[in-house]
Amino acid sequence: MIEKIINTDKIKSSLVSAAGQLIRVSKSPDEAFGVLFSDVQQNRIYSDGKSFADLIPKHKIKQIRQEYLILKDDPHFDLRDFISRHFYTLSPQKPPYITNQKMTPREHIRELWSELEHKHRRDKGSLIALPYAYIVPGGRFSEQYYWDSYFIMLGLAADGRWDIVEGMVKNAAYMIRKFGFIPTANRTYLLSRSQPPFFSRMVKLLARHKGSMVMVEYLPYLVLEYRFWMKGKSKLAKQEHRAFARVVEMKNSVLLNRYYDNKMTPRPESLHEDTETAGHAIERDADRLYLHLRAGAESGWDFSSRWFADANDIRTIHTADIIPIDLNCLLYQLETTIAEAYQLLKQPFLFRKFQKLADRRAAAINSYCWDKESGFFMDYNFHNENRTGRLSLAGVFPLYAKIASAKQAAAVASVIQKDFLKDGGLVTTLVDNSQQWDAPNGWAPLHWVIIEGLRNYGYHGLADDIKHRWIATNIKVYQSRHKLVEKYNVVTGNGLGGGGEYPLQDGFGWTNGVLAALLNEDNPE
Repeated sequence: MIEKIINTDKIKSSLVSAAGQLIRVSKSPDEAFGVLFSDVQQNRIYSDGKSFADLIPKHKIKQIRQEYLILKDDPHFDLRDFISRHFYTLSPQKPPYITNQKMTPREHIRELWSELEHKHRRDKGSLIALPYAYIVPGGRFSEQYYWDSYFIMLGLAADGRWDIVEGMVKNAAYMIRKFGFIPTANRTYLLSRSQPPFFSRMVKLLARHKGSMVMVEYLPYLVLEYRFWMKGKSKLAKQEHRAFARVVEMKNSVLLNRYYDNKMTPRPESLHEDTETAGHAIERDADRLYLHLRAGAESGWDFSSRWFADANDIRTIHTADIIPIDLNCLLYQLETTIAEAYQLLKQPFLFRKFQKLADRRAAAINSYCWDKESGFFMDYNFHNENRTGRLSLAGVFPLYAKIASAKQAAAVASVIQKDFLKDGGLVTTLVDNSQQWDAPNGWAPLHWVIIEGLRNYGYHGLADDIKHRWIATNIKVYQSRHKLVEKYNVVTGNGLGGGGEYPLQDGFGWTNGVLAALLNEDNPE
C-alpha cells in the first residue's frame, strides 16, 4: 500500500493517463454544435444560458448540426421547435419538493439532502458521469461543484452522512485521475477551469472521521492537484510578467498563483452575457477580456469588484493580472497537507520539501498582500506591482490558513468588526455595484472561513457575534419564504440576496452545509 502511494513513477503515469483521457471526453456543447449553439444563446431562447448548455441531444450531434445548417435560413424555421424536437432535459425522477412549514431549518436541511442527492454513472450530454452519489447546490446547479462541495460536506458531517462525504471526496479524486485536476463541476463546458482548491480541506475533514491515514490514501491526488496549479513553472522565464497559466514568478523568485482559464472564448453557459460585455468594452482585446471573465469564474467570485480596475464596471475586469489572497492561502494549506502526509509516511526529504514551499508561500503572501496602512490583506496586481486597494473578505484567508501574525490578526479583526459587520452578517466587499460577490450580499462559505479564521487567533466573541447574526438572517428568510437560498442581503430588506447573471437560487447546498454545522455547535445531534 505505502510503496504504491509514494511511488513517483505511479503518480507520473497517472498524469499521463489523465491527459490521455481528457482528449476522449465529449466536446463542450459550444464546440460540438457550433453555429446552432451560438444562435440559441445569442437569441436568448432561454433566459439562462446554462439551460441550453445542459440539454441532452436526442440524436447524434453531427445529424443535429447538419440539419440545422440546412433549415436555419428557411423563413418559416422555428428555432424553439427545433430544440424541442432534438433535445431533452435531464431531471430527477422526483415530484417537486414542497417544504413542510412545520419543520425547523435544521429538520429541513436534513430532509433536503435526499432531494439534492444526484447519481449519474453515464455521461448525458454535457454532464460527466461520476462513480458515487453527490449533493448538488440546487436550482440551476445540478452538478458536483468543486468548492461548494467542501461546505456541503460540513453539513453532511454534522448529520453523520459520512458515506456521502466520502463518496464526494472519491468523486473529486476520480476527476483528478481523469482530467489531472478538479474542474469547476462535472460538465464538459467547465473542463478548462477549476475553482478555489479546497480538496485538501475535504481530505482533512474525512481524516477527522476515519483517521490521519486518509491523508496518505489521497496523497497521490493531492500531489496531482498541486502539479496542476504549478504547471508551466519551467516556462516562466520566457513569459511577459513571468507568468504562465496559473503560476507567477515574483521578483524574489518565489512562485505564487493566480486564477486562470485554458480558453479565451465566451463562457458557453454565459455566452450572451460575455459577448455583450465584450461588445460594450472600449479599447479592449476581446480574447483577453474573455480570459479575465473566465478566470473570474474560476475564482468562484463571479463577479466582484475585486477583479475590476473600475469597481463599478465589469468591462475593466483583469482577474488574470492579480495574485489572489484566498487562492494562495488555500495552496499553502495544500502544501502543508502534502507535507503532513509525507511525514506520516516517514519521508523526511519530501516532508521538508513541501514544508519549505509552504513557508516560502506564507512569507510571500505577507510580503505582497499585507497592507500596513489599512491593516488588512489585499490582492496584489503583479502587472503594476501594487496591491489592488480593494478590501474584501478574501483578506481574512491568512487567518483561516494560520499564516497571519498576532498583530496582523488583531488589525484584521478590527476592520471586520468596524467595516464589514452588518446587522445580518458580513458583507463580501465594501462596494455596492450590483455584482453578486459585492455588498450588500453575504455568502455562507465566506462566513465559515471568517468565523474559523477569527477563532484561530482567539477572537471567539467576534466570531460568535458573526455566527449568530448569520444564523438569524438564514432563519428570517426561512420563516418568511420556507427555503434556504444561495446568498443573502445582510444589510437591508427581507434578507434575499441579489445581483449577478442569474436569478437567486434556492436549495441551497453550501448554505445548508454551513448552517447545519454552525447550529450543531450549540446543539450537537
